[in-house]
Amino acid sequence: MPDLPLEFINGHLFLILDGSRWLVDTGAPTSFGEGSCHLIDNGQRAMPKGYMGLTAAALSGFVGEECQGLIGADVLNGFDHVIDVPAGIWTVSDQSLEHPGKNLVLDYFMGIPIVTATIAGAERRLFFDTGAQVSYFQDEALADFPTSGVVDDFYPGFGSFQTATHALPVMLAGETVTLRCGSLPGMLGMSLMMADVKGILGNEILRERIVGFFPKRRILRV
Repeated sequence: MPDLPLEFINGHLFLILDGSRWLVDTGAPTSFGEGSCHLIDNGQRAMPKGYMGLTAAALSGFVGEECQGLIGADVLNGFDHVIDVPAGIWTVSDQSLEHPGKNLVLDYFMGIPIVTATIAGAERRLFFDTGAQVSYFQDEALADFPTSGVVDDFYPGFGSFQTATHALPVMLAGETVTLRCGSLPGMLGMSLMMADVKGILGNEILRERIVGFFPKRRILRV
C-alpha cells in the first residue's frame, strides 16, 4: 500500500514515479507515455506511446510541465485510492482502502467514472475527471451564475481551447460546494450526450480535502 508523492502544478495533478512526473487523469480511458510505470510493487505496466495523437511531449506542452505520460482509467480503475492533495500524498492499493466521508455512487462510460450531483435543483450526471483543472456544465443556465475568469484548457483529440467560467453551486452527497465551471466547445460538448452526461467534475473538488476513490466498489467518498 504505497504512499506516492503527489504534486499539484498549473491546475494539474502529477504522481511522481521513479523520479518522473505522470499526469493522473480519471477522465482519460487510455494511459500512455514513455517507458513504463508502476503504482504498486510488481505492478509495472508498459504504456503505448500515445493516445488520439497525444504523446508525452505534446502533453507536456499542454500542461506547461515536463511529464513522462498520462495514467488513465484503464490503470486507475484496478486499484483503491485515497487522494490527499493538501499533504501531497496519493495512496494506492490492490486491497480495499478506507476513508471516512459520504459516498457518491459511481457509474461508468468507457471506463470513465460518473457521479450524480444536484445543480440548479436537478440531478445531473458528471464525469469525474482528475485531469480537468476546472469543471464543466453544458447548459445555458451556466451564464446566469457569477463570472469567474477565462481558462485555457485542452482535450485529447481536440486540442487547446478557452472557456469562460462561472461560479456554480454544486451539491455532492448533501454538501454544496462552489466550483468554477466552463462550457466545452462545439462537438466536444455534444459528445457528452452519448453518455447521458451533463458536464465534468474537475479536480478542484480534491484540492482542499481528502477523497477516497474506490472504482472497483463504485464509490467516490468525499
